[in-house]
Amino acid sequence: MHDHSPHLHAVRFYEDSESLCRLVGEFIAAGFDADEPAIVVATPMHIEVIDGCLRKRGLDVDALKRMGDYTTIDARDTLATFMVGSVPNANAFHHQMTSLLQQVLRSRETTTLRIYGEMVDVLWKDGHETAAIRVETLWNELANMHAFKLLCGYSIGNFYKGAAVEAIKQQHSHVVNETGEHAAIR
Repeated sequence: MHDHSPHLHAVRFYEDSESLCRLVGEFIAAGFDADEPAIVVATPMHIEVIDGCLRKRGLDVDALKRMGDYTTIDARDTLATFMVGSVPNANAFHHQMTSLLQQVLRSRETTTLRIYGEMVDVLWKDGHETAAIRVETLWNELANMHAFKLLCGYSIGNFYKGAAVEAIKQQHSHVVNETGEHAAIR
């Protein structure tokens, strides 16, 4: 077990898919520039748009996927691997995510991964706010064992009370603004 704290666990509250995907594209592309492989766990629509953003940057997305340096998986399908009803199973989450991280890292255990995730937003949209917060906590636990930089996306349209935004922020180390700048929370 490795202690990689403090880790980057950033959140972006977005208004539209295009601005979100532009920021995710920048986050992922910066990782590729630093030889950091990437995982995108998102809705199929967002995966398509993020892939497009990366292609516009001149990246060969198909080659990156074939080499295993860029992995995209459906957020809802991934949730199905560790949710028991509307509650995340911690052991199943750790097993699923650790397997995925190891698969992408292969023999590069000391390499930092970049991960963009929307599972929490999917849960929130489905009305499972407590489960979304729990998944954020599980990511923080996983960061104590693996080196990764995690960016989470939440549609601001899903929030109706300031308390919800604050509960989400408490699980993150940084908030990303519309220009891509990170502001530390804690």
